[in-house]
Amino acid sequence: MTIKTWLAAAAFSAAFIGAAHAQQTIKIGVSGPYTGGSAAMGVSMRDGVKLATQEINKAGGVLGKPIQLIERDDEAKNELGVQIAQELINKEQVVATVGFINTGVSLAAQRFYQEAEIPVMNNVSTGTLVTQQFKPPENKANYIFRNSANDTIQSAMVAEAVKKAGYTKVAIIADSTNYGQLGRADLEKALAERGLKPVATEKFNIGDTDMTAQALRAKDAGADVVLTYAIGPELAQTVNAVVKLGWKVPVMGSWTLSMASFIDAAGANGEGVMMPQTFIQLPSTPKRKSFIEAYQAAYKVDRIPSPVSAAQGYDSMYLLAAAINQAKSTDGRKVREALENLTTKVEGVVTTYDKPFSATDHEAITANIPVLGIVKGGRVIPANPADLEGDGALRVKPKV
Repeated sequence: MTIKTWLAAAAFSAAFIGAAHAQQTIKIGVSGPYTGGSAAMGVSMRDGVKLATQEINKAGGVLGKPIQLIERDDEAKNELGVQIAQELINKEQVVATVGFINTGVSLAAQRFYQEAEIPVMNNVSTGTLVTQQFKPPENKANYIFRNSANDTIQSAMVAEAVKKAGYTKVAIIADSTNYGQLGRADLEKALAERGLKPVATEKFNIGDTDMTAQALRAKDAGADVVLTYAIGPELAQTVNAVVKLGWKVPVMGSWTLSMASFIDAAGANGEGVMMPQTFIQLPSTPKRKSFIEAYQAAYKVDRIPSPVSAAQGYDSMYLLAAAINQAKSTDGRKVREALENLTTKVEGVVTTYDKPFSATDHEAITANIPVLGIVKGGRVIPANPADLEGDGALRVKPKV
């Protein structure tokens, strides 16, 4: 055998072994920012996904095969998210993807999965448009699903809390990302439905380190409450600016105020800040207790950097695994159809999912599931303790 013939044979053998290995596992993509300002969310999501995957594989995998996670760091950059989506589809040949933290990345990248008829489970991204981007009848079928609380739900919760507390002069401070600006629009709509109009609407860019000017304009406008919509550590600079001005005003905002990166950077200035939460790191049910303990043991932490992201990441894998098992296939169309009509309940950390999706509803989380959290002593606890006690501990999606 010549060197040339041997090399050709070796290359063929390697390709055959690689293909055989690919057939022995079920590849699922995990996309999110594991570095940068959104890393607390991305890493927590990824670690929740890994924890669920380890449990699923230990129990026999899916369709008798282990799940193989293909992790990619999108750095919260839209253009990188697009590149990763194409790589995971064309090179890695994933059968589905979970993840997406940032709304902008979701909207830019998930179109490639839609075109390839590969399901996406958005487990952190909350922009209202995310699951609406490819809705029928404009599209034959929608391959985009979500198990996080969208911004329509969150903005309504925040606006209702504002109204119940009797605040009438609202200031909104949001970042300039898709997430911040789409969330701001949802918030303004929710406030308008309750007869409230912001007296000030301010904006800042990712990377800004001083929000004093924005806070001062809001103060001068006479605001009696500050609402935030942002994704990064800049949230801490917002509350720090409020305190710096000697301005005693409550701060509320979207779920991202629960991140450790905000809580630690804000310190005492973050005390009392409120936000919607699908999951609070408290062992209020047996499932939540076992999840918290498993996460702490696996990743050697006490406080999860972003508990919401970790829990939703964990649940997303169980939802996807249930759909693949039901479909008895990894074919994207069959998995989508199974997700739209899951016949078995999926016990998750956030909730128990009982037919969470349908052909016209790709949102697993409804308005009754999240609760308001509040920062106390460097942790998030329920703003209303009864929300995580007794019957209130586990909320489920209402049957239609």
